[in-house]
Amino acid sequence: MKQPEKTNVMRILDSLKINYSVHTYTESGAVSGADVAASLGEDPDQVFKTLVTRAASGTYYVFLVPVSGELNLKKAAQTVGEKKIEMIKSKELLPLTGYIHGGCSPIGMKKQFRTVIDETAQLYDTILFSAGKIGFQVEVSPDDLAKALPFEYADICG
Repeated sequence: MKQPEKTNVMRILDSLKINYSVHTYTESGAVSGADVAASLGEDPDQVFKTLVTRAASGTYYVFLVPVSGELNLKKAAQTVGEKKIEMIKSKELLPLTGYIHGGCSPIGMKKQFRTVIDETAQLYDTILFSAGKIGFQVEVSPDDLAKALPFEYADICG
């Protein structure tokens, strides 16, 4: 069987000896997270999207929320101690993170930003999120993810 191509996210997980599974789907271009979950036959509450935001202070933050939900900007701002945050524009994503819309992963960004994962991730043995390229998702236990990425849990969905 042909080995799937490795993304930087997979190489980072390999280097840290973190167990993960790769899931692939065939849609090209950015598709909704719900479509990704459906393509993979996975629970949309267990598949997470990576959202990059900028606070009024100019600080960037990364939030992971289930594809079945939406980031509550007010809760997110309170969690990180900011007055207001907003989503960054799509065109800002690649120069800032090294990832394109639809393929953004919390692992392996050009710079490490404070990361918050919706507290519902704790309900699952594993969660899925982008492997850094459209068409690829990795499935990792939250405990193992903590070895690759400093993050905190909070109620950030609305």
